[in-house]
Amino acid sequence: MRTSPTLRRKLISVAAVSAALLTAAPATVAVAQESAPTPAAVPAAQTEAAPGTPAERLIVGYKSGASEAESNAAAAADAAAKAEKTGEDVDFQRRLGTGAALVDLGTAPTRASVADVVAAYRADPQVAYVVPDRLNKPTAVTPNDSEYAKQWDLFESTAGMNVPAAWDTSTGSGVTVAVIDTGYVAHSDLAANIVGGYDFISDTAVSVDGNGRDSNPADPGDWYNAGECGAGIPASNSSWHGTHVAGTIAAATHNGKGVAGIAYGAKISPVRVLGKCGGYDSDIIDAITWASGGTVSGVPANTNVAKVINMSLGGGGACSTATQSAINGAVNRGTTVVVAAGNENTNASNSSPANCGNVITVAATNRAGSRASYSNYGTVVDISAPGGETRTTTANGILSTLNSGTKTPSTESYAFYQGTSMATPHVAGLAALMKSANSALTPAQIESAIKANARPLPGTCSGGCGAGLADAARTVQAVKGGTSTGTTFTSTTAVAIPDNGAAIESPISVTGRSGNAPSALQVGVDITHTYRGDLVIDLVAPDGSTYRLKSAASDSADNVNTTYTVNASAEVANGTWKLRVQDTEAQDTGTLNNWRLTF
Repeated sequence: MRTSPTLRRKLISVAAVSAALLTAAPATVAVAQESAPTPAAVPAAQTEAAPGTPAERLIVGYKSGASEAESNAAAAADAAAKAEKTGEDVDFQRRLGTGAALVDLGTAPTRASVADVVAAYRADPQVAYVVPDRLNKPTAVTPNDSEYAKQWDLFESTAGMNVPAAWDTSTGSGVTVAVIDTGYVAHSDLAANIVGGYDFISDTAVSVDGNGRDSNPADPGDWYNAGECGAGIPASNSSWHGTHVAGTIAAATHNGKGVAGIAYGAKISPVRVLGKCGGYDSDIIDAITWASGGTVSGVPANTNVAKVINMSLGGGGACSTATQSAINGAVNRGTTVVVAAGNENTNASNSSPANCGNVITVAATNRAGSRASYSNYGTVVDISAPGGETRTTTANGILSTLNSGTKTPSTESYAFYQGTSMATPHVAGLAALMKSANSALTPAQIESAIKANARPLPGTCSGGCGAGLADAARTVQAVKGGTSTGTTFTSTTAVAIPDNGAAIESPISVTGRSGNAPSALQVGVDITHTYRGDLVIDLVAPDGSTYRLKSAASDSADNVNTTYTVNASAEVANGTWKLRVQDTEAQDTGTLNNWRLTF
């Protein structure tokens, strides 16, 4: 409640009368001033809402029995009295549940004016305390891991995945992630988060550990000689690939050494399927089944069932019926399957399991937030995440746990790698954070929330990079303690966008909702266009109200593939919503491929 002009005039009149009385009796006033004790300084803690920032609002607690603690009118009258006494702007706002009063100090109060008001309240015998109404912010955790500063992929504002701000809500505790890969080589920065896994490699020529399947998923090394894995293929040292992937997901954190894991409260179950020259579909299919809690003949039951599977692997060709069946089984058991798009700089529709259904397919971005030069792309890509690109400097890669052995295990180490193999564990780690924050989430809800809360790529992507760059903090906050994204309504009818022409509209009919739309309505947009700066995009509510999503700008990048957040709480949810798109300049055309509303 702001003080009315009439009350202001009354306060001024009272001040004028007081001034006249002082003028009429200067001697008395002088004596009173000389005998008055010097007021105690008001502590800065009671005048500042943040270090060095004067408080704009105060919380005033009254003593038991005080009328101001029980009546809005009494608290407002007291605020007016303090305004009269100090000559400052003091406006009662409301009473808190404790009986305390919230008072506003107007716009841009000075430190001295706040101190005057605080002193006036402190001198009131009915007041128990007066404190600033401080603005609290999330306390993002900064790990003390010695190499954390090099993990740009977690925290850099341009193209990092905004992970630290998610850690206040979730660290992945209670979730097991199965890393279906080369197995695990011992590393002290991972050991605390490793639980039992399995070696599914049946062929001893591939396993190179001297035996077939067993309960030991240790990585003996996957090196090979030139020509050993095919004509013209050069020799390669051991990659320790699975250990690098595992470190990105769940390296021990706050332990004063090495790197930080995205879901450092989660556990890693190493499931070995890749050895010398790769691994067979048959072993991978059994690994998917077992990791998600299914039964595999001859293999003991899994006591560390994974709610997230990471598969940073792939090959050419269509997704086989056999592989799709295993993935469907895992998803039906409640396990989210995250896979790499592939590193051939081609359409991911030609790579399996990237082109399988029921998976989250991940493309890789570089440190500038553009699609990495090697990353596959296309409509099967669901999301992008940092994968690094080391052409100019290795520091632009993804740093994680490794081993220094060129063939067999040696000393533990850390190294920068690049690849969609590195991007995939970023999203698997995010899925673990989400599942820990809300255990009721289904794989479909996890995928939908990751897409809905992605942010636009800060760089460029030709060919399709999914919904954008995964954002950990936004996604975890969206799913915390409730359903992840409610209901999604989608239009999949493609509409051509004419060059420098009239606006096109695509409708979505929303039914079955109650009340108004949410204050954070998610509007997902997938547009192919050769100069997206030409485009103006609006959301049109059922009553015709419009919400500007994108204005025309000097942006020569291709395509719009992102999710916008709109405060649509003033709109009735049910009805026909429209996406309106207009090309405002000549020489470029495009297509609205699809769009969606998530309530």
